[in-house]
Amino acid sequence: MTTPRVHIATDHAGMELSAYLVNHLTAKGYEVVDHGPKEYDALDDYPSFCINAALAVVADQEAGVHALGIVLGGSGNGEQIAANKVKGVRAALAWNLSTAKLAREHNDANVVAVGGRQHTVEEAAELIEAFLQEPFSNDERHVRRIGKIAVYETTGEILQ
Repeated sequence: MTTPRVHIATDHAGMELSAYLVNHLTAKGYEVVDHGPKEYDALDDYPSFCINAALAVVADQEAGVHALGIVLGGSGNGEQIAANKVKGVRAALAWNLSTAKLAREHNDANVVAVGGRQHTVEEAAELIEAFLQEPFSNDERHVRRIGKIAVYETTGEILQ
């Protein structure tokens, strides 16, 4: 599997972690695209940053580019919610190695959310690297389930 292009976004609470990850992942050979913010503002609003990163992941994937996303905040919850509003995004909150890997292996998540106030930068980097490196299993049951989510997302129909 090729190394994915990585789109990253944060709010003020994740800026230290974001800066660390941009440098860390770039040094490991990832192409990292930073969707902001560019400077610290304790009153910033994360949705625009996270939605822009999620849109870029989907655009890259639709263009045939292997891309994944990272959204960061204090808890990662709001950032995950914002990213998941983008059609085609499956954002998962990772809080340990198992959830980071299973998000990719079972759910083919294309965006990971991590709480910058919940982990050290080293712990967060370990979670994110596990997410970025884990392939989707392509097991039929997981493909089927993701397909049902996609049908609902595009048509509003709930398949049994």
